[in-house]
Amino acid sequence: MADPHHDPAFPSLHGRPDAGWVNDPNGLAHVDGRYHVFFQHNPDAPVHASIRWGHASSADLVTWRQEPVALVPRPGALDSRGCWTGCLTVDAGVPTLVYSGVTDTTGASHVLLARAVGGLSRWVPEDRPAVGMPADPALSDVRDPYLLELDGRRYAVQGAGHPHGRPSLLVYDATDLTGWTLLGSLLDGDDPVAARLAPANIWECPNLVRVGDRWLLVLSLWRLVEDRHHLAGVRYLVGDLRLEDGPAPRFVPEAGGLLDTGPTFYAPQLLAHDGRVLLWAWAWEHGRSDAEVEAAGWAGVLTFPRELTLDGDALVSTPAQELTGLRRAPLDLASGVPFASSAFDVELPAGSDAELWLVHEDREDELVARWTSPEQPVVPPRLLVDGSLVEVFPGGPASLTTRGYPRAGSRWRLDARGPVTAWSLGRP
Repeated sequence: MADPHHDPAFPSLHGRPDAGWVNDPNGLAHVDGRYHVFFQHNPDAPVHASIRWGHASSADLVTWRQEPVALVPRPGALDSRGCWTGCLTVDAGVPTLVYSGVTDTTGASHVLLARAVGGLSRWVPEDRPAVGMPADPALSDVRDPYLLELDGRRYAVQGAGHPHGRPSLLVYDATDLTGWTLLGSLLDGDDPVAARLAPANIWECPNLVRVGDRWLLVLSLWRLVEDRHHLAGVRYLVGDLRLEDGPAPRFVPEAGGLLDTGPTFYAPQLLAHDGRVLLWAWAWEHGRSDAEVEAAGWAGVLTFPRELTLDGDALVSTPAQELTGLRRAPLDLASGVPFASSAFDVELPAGSDAELWLVHEDREDELVARWTSPEQPVVPPRLLVDGSLVEVFPGGPASLTTRGYPRAGSRWRLDARGPVTAWSLGRP
């Protein structure tokens, strides 16, 4: 296994472990002055297997500390085949992880709980599920619990669907966290706005938060294409949450769109804290062979934290303001001129067609990303690169997340019209 600290492709500022597999962010929380980010993790190999919950924390969103692994599959238990995506809630004053456990015997998904003991470094799972699979045969897949409180009542939402059917979001009364009551469907694929803007067979990783006076629903799209599953990006829906129309709350979408246009953005989770909404997402490997991944010893990374705002019906994401704390020194960067840097932050010109290239010593130049910044951007256009992770914020609604793999001797080149301001990045 390569040493990640000498691997120019390793995203060293993103707070991921030095080795193993990382995917979905889980259990985002701000507790006792620290941000806590849990994530799907296999510390033993860079492959999607033996999934447990990794854990990192930060006081400032800049410097991250690896915490002990929070959840581990238990032989013979309801999470024997993995501790899958979920969230964190506080139940009677006790931080509690709420997650999808899958069993070896049937493959069924159950919602399981794990309580914190003496802080957020030790967790004790409970054997009894909060809820199991629904009886509806049209729903073969149910997962990724997400909790919210409304008018003093706690609700839970789960993504659901069928590989050959339509998607749904189930909603439960979870006031008693240990025993949920199914209320019905929060939203399903029959809704014309959702069917047009978020087409899928299964909706995964639902997140529902209030942004100003609107409700924002974020969905990851699972589709079956030619008998193979396809993770088809992330969509958002903006609308109204109605509690009075029946026994179950209903989300009524009015508008929406694509959250990120890049090829490596999936399974985001949102954290509403201190008057703003933050987002982390999973960026998988893209353009790297299995042999290269195995040799590197790591795969997958979470994005930098992003802040979400609404501009009318359009969802806009920007890098969290704290990330300016990573800026170390001005970077002499001119359009079209290769430069060497392992991590950098660029303020981009508006109204420019731009391209980011990797210039290698032993092969042709490689186009990593291409984008257009509007003449009148909603937010200042910006580019963040850390190792192989490339995050572009063109200045309009949708970000662009992709990957490009520098090797020893590789340099970057930014082709953009107009002046840029750039900094090298590093830990404080």
